Amino acid sequence: MTSVPMPIPSRTQYVLDAIKHRILTGRLTPGQPLVETELATQFGVSKTPVREALKTLAGTGLVVMSQYKGVTVRMVDADMAREVYDVRLLLEPEALRRAVRQGASLDAARAALARADHATDTAERSLANRDFHRALYLPCGNPLLGRMLDEVRDQAALVSAVAWAASPSWEQEAGEHREILRLAAAGDADGAAGALRDHIASFVERAYPEARATEGQA
Repeated sequence: MTSVPMPIPSRTQYVLDAIKHRILTGRLTPGQPLVETELATQFGVSKTPVREALKTLAGTGLVVMSQYKGVTVRMVDADMAREVYDVRLLLEPEALRRAVRQGASLDAARAALARADHATDTAERSLANRDFHRALYLPCGNPLLGRMLDEVRDQAALVSAVAWAASPSWEQEAGEHREILRLAAAGDADGAAGALRDHIASFVERAYPEARATEGQA
């Protein structure tokens, strides 16, 4: 990758975005080591922005830092999927319910759904899927609730990326997305929230049946 001269903060953000994109689109797989010197060479930067980027990614739960193993992409298993999706089940439907009741714009969700429908690869589809869900919960009127969901957004995307690699199910999920959006556009706050909850629960049950995400656990 060609190096582009940038201020230090921008270099860190550049490396952060690039590594995150590779993780969430499957180019960097769970358990794969992330070596500072190798990444610095790939991105044409010093080790400092790479180190700072990896610290940030560790904070979001996408990578794991170990004294003995170094930095690796986080492994995804049923326990991790259950923890992340339990949080989503508890918070995301309520955020959507509030957004619909407030008459929030659904334009961003529609645009993300269209991008997913026209995606030419898994990477584009994964990013559009993340944007669709965020567009539904972000205008809930409670910034703290939105930030809490943002904190698990990357981990949820990692769970999805691993599941899709094993068993692509995005066509079914796209149909569920359209139904959620239809109910939200009709002003049916409870119906949209219920459809979203079913969508989240059914995904983790299909992809990680041993997880059995349960409402009331966090």
